[in-house]
This record gives sequence, C-alpha cells and structure tokens, in this order.
Amino acid sequence: MDLFDYMKEKKGEADAPLASRMRPRRLEDVVGQQHIIGKDKLLYRAIQADQIRSVIFYGPPGTGKTTLAKVIAETTSAEFRQINATSAGKKDMQDVIEEAEQTLAMTGSRTILFIDEIHRFNKSQQDYLLPFVENGTVILIGATTENPYFEVNGALISRSVIFELKPLSQEDVKNLLKRAASDTVHGLGNYRTEISEEAFDFIADVANGDARQALNALELGVLTTTPDARGIICIDREVASECIQKRVIRYDKTGDNHYDTISAFIKSMRGSDPDAAIYYLARMLYAGEEVTFIARRMMICAAEDVGNADPQALQVAVSASLAVERVGMPEAQIILSQAAAYIACAPKSNAAVDAIYDAMREVESERTPRVPPHLQDAHYGGAAKLGRGEGYEYAHLYPNHFSKQNYLPDDLVGRKFYNMGDLGYEKKMKDWMEYIRKEE
Repeated sequence: MDLFDYMKEKKGEADAPLASRMRPRRLEDVVGQQHIIGKDKLLYRAIQADQIRSVIFYGPPGTGKTTLAKVIAETTSAEFRQINATSAGKKDMQDVIEEAEQTLAMTGSRTILFIDEIHRFNKSQQDYLLPFVENGTVILIGATTENPYFEVNGALISRSVIFELKPLSQEDVKNLLKRAASDTVHGLGNYRTEISEEAFDFIADVANGDARQALNALELGVLTTTPDARGIICIDREVASECIQKRVIRYDKTGDNHYDTISAFIKSMRGSDPDAAIYYLARMLYAGEEVTFIARRMMICAAEDVGNADPQALQVAVSASLAVERVGMPEAQIILSQAAAYIACAPKSNAAVDAIYDAMREVESERTPRVPPHLQDAHYGGAAKLGRGEGYEYAHLYPNHFSKQNYLPDDLVGRKFYNMGDLGYEKKMKDWMEYIRKEE
C-alpha cells in the first residue's frame, strides 16, 4: 500500500457512518451473542486459537455478523479478503481464489474469504466456491440474513458450521449507544453533547435489536441538532423520536420473518386466540405485507381449520378478501381484523381436511373401481340400453329426502372418509346424518 492508498483508506474510515466506525476490533468488545462467543463456546475458542474453519453467520440485520468477521480479520494470521455478493461476480471470486492459491503455495498461509450477503450469490456462483473450500484453498465465512438452509448450497453448508445470531437486547443496544457517545476516537465523544437517559432508552427500544439502526439514529441526532446557547447539543426523547420515527421491524417479504409471522398468524387463529392473531396481523401490516396475501391465507385457514364447524367462516374470509381489494389500506386493516377475529373465535374442525387427504390416498394407492351402474349417466343416447342409471333412487322421493342406496364403488362399500366432529354446526350435521340413517 502506497501513501495515497493509505490516506484514502484513513479518509474512508473517518467518513464512514458511526455504526461502521464503532465496529469492535477485539472479541472482548463485541456486545451480545454470548451464546456463541461466550468464553466457553466453540467460536470464541476457535477465534482465540486462530483455528477458524468455514462458518456461516446467520441472523437479522445489525446483530454483528460483519463485526465478527472483522474481529476474525484482526486476530487471524491468515490472509483476509472480503467481497459482497450484492456487487461481486464470478470474476471477483476468481481473482481471490488465484491470489489465495499463490499465497498458499509461496508462504503456506491460508486465506479467509468473507462473503457478505452470501445468499445473493446464485447456485452456479456458490458451486464455484465449493472445490476451493473443500481442498482448503480458502476458509469461507459467509454472512446472511436469510435462512442458509434455504438459500445456501447444501454442499457448502455441510462443510461449514452455522452460527445463528440473535437480535441484541435493549440493554445491549443502550450500552453500544453510550459507548459511541463517549468514544473520542471512533465515536461522537468530541462533540459537546447532553443525551438524556430517555433518549438512549427510546432509541434502544425502537431499534428493536438492530445496533446499526440505533447508532445511525444517534449520529443523525448529534449531527443535525443545533447547539444551545451554551454550545451543547442536547438530545432528549423528542429529538430521538425524530431521528428514528418508525420502529424497526425485522420483516422480509421473502425471508424467515415473513414465513414465521404468517405461520404464527395462522396457528393463532387455529388455536382460537384472537388477540394473538390480530397482533401478528398488525405486525404484517406494519411491515407492508400485501393484504391480498394475508386474505388468501385466511381463506385457507377458514376451510382447513374451521371447516363445517362454522361454514360461515369461509364466507367471511372470502368476503374480506374481496373487500380489501376494493377498499385498500388503511381501511383494509379493519376488514382483516374482523375476519381474523371471527375465524379465531369460530369452533374448529379439520374433518374436511382429513377426508380429502384420506380419499386422495385411496385414489392414489388403489386401482380405480368402476362407478356403480345406478350412478352412471343415463341421459345420452343409448345409455338406457346399456343399463346406465338403472336402479337409481331419486332421493327427493323418499322420507327426509334420503335413500339408503350405495353411492361408493362396490369395492369401497362401508369405507368412511368424512368423520364429523362434535363442535358447532358440524355437530348438527352429524346428528342429522345419524337421524336420517336411523330413520331409514
């Protein structure tokens, strides 16, 4: 590195956002994640002994994935190279691999390759890395906000240790904010500031475990607030609320939080908890989830989990689906809330689900038996001569509009698919069926 490169790097560090400048250089300075970097934990021991092997850090934004990679870069004797999958291509990887091969051949030192946002690489790009991770040319450190078991090549996963990072606690984030406010080298300690406890608490709370968001909010407040008559920048709760006006919510419409939240929403309705159902509905709406997606899942839940225990539930869900498309937000949230509460409070039955799955298994596993002749179509020309429909008993001519003739194929006579429950309207249906069969 020449003088100009050195000066450029130093200037880049000085101009970097506070969250980047405050990134810990030592493992002891990392806040949170004690479940993986506590002193008796595998990752801590591996970093301290400089015996890191291929790993994938997985967790929400702002929880320290890149930080841990940087700590490893500061402590390892191996060469360290970093690329970001959002902008890097195969050529960038080829350059790193070529350099790593030369380093290994000339000095015996291995190269750690840190790939941020590794889930952004497509399958062929991930496949390219595989042989070089396999033969030890590079030690891979991947960072991803997406579930690696869905987004990362299975062969790479099998050669890596997965470490899941958790959202930071409010106290952890508050400690980071105070550290940044007082740090005169990398932080805001050279500014004359007075930051109230309420401001620290508010930012730490609203950041929702995302240290980067919290530090960015603090920096924005300090840099944009006019000093008072004493020349002091005062950050109170009101100023803090202007810097981070909307609570950070971990939600990606294609990622884990999307699937986890909709799963919790459905399970809450199925479990007859309207409060939880409406809470998860609110989380999805707050994060900007498509109302049509939510409405589709509610229709499925109404049929799958309520069924004929309350047939009205499906009608409510379908009506809500049509209504939200016509009304739009923000009023659509009221419609969805009404429908979610109805489905959650309705009596439950999955008898129709079991019935169709059982019938499908029967159809798939057995040869298809002939439709009984008396049920066959007798309307087309010549059908009567072939015996089609012969012996059919028209149900409306019998008491209770019910005839006890056989409707299943002969091989399946007596087979039962729909086993009705004892809740809601389905209980009435069950009682009625038992009554008319007994009467006959």
